[in-house]
Amino acid sequence: MTINKQLIKDDLYEAVNGEWLKTAKIPDDKPATGGFNDLADEIDKTLMADFEKMSADSNVKAPLMQEFLNYYDLAADFDRRESEGTLPLKKVLAPLENLTSLADFDNKWADFVRAGYPTPLGFDVDADMKNAKMNALFVAAPSLVLPDKTYYERDNSQAEGLLKAFRAMMTKLLVALDYSEENANHVITEALTFDRNLVPHVKSAEESADYSKAYNPQSFTEFSSQSSNLDLKSIVRNLLNGNEPEKIIVTEPKFLAAIDELVNTTHFTEFKSWLIVKTVGSLSSYLSDDLRVIAGEYGRALSGSKAPKKQQKFAYYLAMGTYSGIVGEYYGHKYFGEDAKADVQQMVEKMINVYQNRLATNSWLTSATRDKAILKLSKLGIQVGYPDKINPLYQKMHVNMEKTLLENAMAFDKLATEDMFSKWDKPVDRDLWEMSAATVNAYYHPFKNIIVFPAAILQAPFYSLEQSSSSNYGGIGAVIAHEISHAFDNNGALFDEYGNLNNWWSEADLAHFKELSQQMITEFDGTEFAGQKVNGTLTVSENIADAGGLSCALEAAKSEDDADFEAFFINWAQVWRMKASTQYMQLLLSIDVHAPAKLRANIQVQNLTEFYDAFDIVAGDAMYKAADKRVNIW
Repeated sequence: MTINKQLIKDDLYEAVNGEWLKTAKIPDDKPATGGFNDLADEIDKTLMADFEKMSADSNVKAPLMQEFLNYYDLAADFDRRESEGTLPLKKVLAPLENLTSLADFDNKWADFVRAGYPTPLGFDVDADMKNAKMNALFVAAPSLVLPDKTYYERDNSQAEGLLKAFRAMMTKLLVALDYSEENANHVITEALTFDRNLVPHVKSAEESADYSKAYNPQSFTEFSSQSSNLDLKSIVRNLLNGNEPEKIIVTEPKFLAAIDELVNTTHFTEFKSWLIVKTVGSLSSYLSDDLRVIAGEYGRALSGSKAPKKQQKFAYYLAMGTYSGIVGEYYGHKYFGEDAKADVQQMVEKMINVYQNRLATNSWLTSATRDKAILKLSKLGIQVGYPDKINPLYQKMHVNMEKTLLENAMAFDKLATEDMFSKWDKPVDRDLWEMSAATVNAYYHPFKNIIVFPAAILQAPFYSLEQSSSSNYGGIGAVIAHEISHAFDNNGALFDEYGNLNNWWSEADLAHFKELSQQMITEFDGTEFAGQKVNGTLTVSENIADAGGLSCALEAAKSEDDADFEAFFINWAQVWRMKASTQYMQLLLSIDVHAPAKLRANIQVQNLTEFYDAFDIVAGDAMYKAADKRVNIW
């Protein structure tokens, strides 16, 4: 890659990616293209070709792979889906359409939860945030029709346009299900009225980004007393097989406190319409091709995608979403392997050592807090490539080819829901992955204090033996250190070495860390992008992780004999290349905890002295930032 280094003084991202941006084409069925997206597209093509050959091969496959292929074939049989018409969804809708009262709903609520229907409260089982070795029951608010509550509060036409697109889509779907147009409009209007009533009581994306605030434990008695209209005591007992938990963790107490105001006899028909509309919107894609295309209209309006996915790709995504662990295991073993797994494991361990050295020499932490941070780092779990074991739930997921695609999908949802509730009050399985090995991403889990690097991201431009060590550190090295840094971002820093929400900081150190975090918020907040502005508070945790990741990866690169700062920063900018629709960029600005890719590439490097040295950047250059404005935390 030939880079005009003079242009880097003005804009690193444009200098590295400008030529690519001029010619890159966003696929019609996607809202964006670029580093992460391009890798995912290549993996999809490879796996779809592999699975097509497997399906045509009469040889016996591994049982779980055969189940995936059966489900994939069922999803791709659009002739059969056409012949079945809307009957599969009509059967699902009947229990909702036949509801006569709130008491009637209350009696069927647990069955609805198990079947995967939308309900006024979301129940989940996850690690207890203050006893992370054990699973607890969580209760959350439902999602809104628009992406975030802030959309409803804006003084512009964006929300109106999206709601118009949603209404148009739902009208077509309900009419296809034999609703008259008048009745369809009535049901949609009622559903949107109920949705609008939820808005004042739910969290925004910015509020949700501080996930320590999701820990609001209530006793079983306190929780059960929150509603006089819904039998909260019975629903919990029913879901937990007659058990009463000592505590229930309420993620949005403001919403729970308003539940009687929202769900009551007066608003019953609006609530019922909301249940119907949410169900039709989420399940119509399992029907004929015409209806699955219609069911994606609102999503395309949100993202700016120009066209629906082709039938085969849609079927692949649907099946892969259900059997992601099986697909990931196949991909990891065939295209990654044990040797690469061991190599990257060593790289992760090296980055942890770099991080440990940085903590040990940290200038602003007191010794007691520093020791606690190093202890947390020493307990960090590492998972690379693909898991050593598959989720046992897959052993229960048998495709019934005599039943419709939707019937199979709902049967799988019920299995997954029952499996989730069976884990309540049992030890957390730290070895179960929450991301497929075929996913181009990585993550840190604060409740488990583990970092996970799926095989799919461990390739060029992030990592390759054909790249220089500095290029690799600017790619995968920064990604690895980014995930490590999440253990010490504004959220992760609140959890201890066992994943418990537990303050291990001295008062003075925590106050200083909050000052530094505020500097990171300020560095990004209000930056113009895609006709809108970046929310520094929403994105602060990812920005702290980017800063720590880039800085630590740079230190690791320095230790190599062939250290090359230019190559390091150029590859850092390359991995963030992205071309997207305006709608998609604006959507991400509203709900995504990550800053826009271009700003991730450009702003973080401006905090590092080595960047200025590498490209001779001085005051007056657009990429120059005064020393007292640079933010360095880890």
